[in-house]
Amino acid sequence: MDRSQKTEAVAELNRTFNEVAVVVVTRNLGLSVAQSTQLRTKMREAGASYKVSKNRLAKIALEGTDYAGISDLLTGPVALATSTDPVAAAKVVSDFAKTNDKIEIVGGAMGKQVLDAEGIKALASLPSLDELRAKLIGLVQAPATKLATITQAPAAQIARVLSAYAEKDAA
Repeated sequence: MDRSQKTEAVAELNRTFNEVAVVVVTRNLGLSVAQSTQLRTKMREAGASYKVSKNRLAKIALEGTDYAGISDLLTGPVALATSTDPVAAAKVVSDFAKTNDKIEIVGGAMGKQVLDAEGIKALASLPSLDELRAKLIGLVQAPATKLATITQAPAAQIARVLSAYAEKDAA
C-alpha cells in the first residue's frame, strides 16, 4: 500500500465511523475465505458490513470520532463489523461466532459507549430496529381493531334482535 492508498483507506474508515451506530471488533482466528465470504454475505443481508483493515490505519481513522475508545481493542488480526442499525452487526457476528470457533468477539462500541464481548452479546440479544417497528405498529393497530369490533358489536346485536322479532311475527 502506498501513501495515497493509505490516506484513502483512512478517509473511508473515518467516514464509516461517522455514519454507523455500532462497531463490533472481532478477532480472526483462521477463518477460511469461504467462511469469511459467508459472514460478509450475512452481514450484507442484514444491512451491515464486515471489513478487515490495518490496525494502525483504523486507529488513525478513529481519532476525532465517537468510537475513539475502541482503539485499544485493535491488536492482532482484527476485523470491524459496522451497521447503522444498532443491533444488526452485533447480531450477525454473535450468531456466526456461535457456529464457528474461528472468530472471536473482542468488543466494540455503540456511540461513545465502549462495550466488552459480553456487552456485544447482550446487544445482539435485543430485537432489531425492524422488529421493534413491527411491534410498535402492532401495538398502535391493536386498539383501532378493538375499537372497530366494539363499535360493530351493538349494531350486530340490534340486527339479531330485529331478526328475532321478525321471526316471531312470522310464526
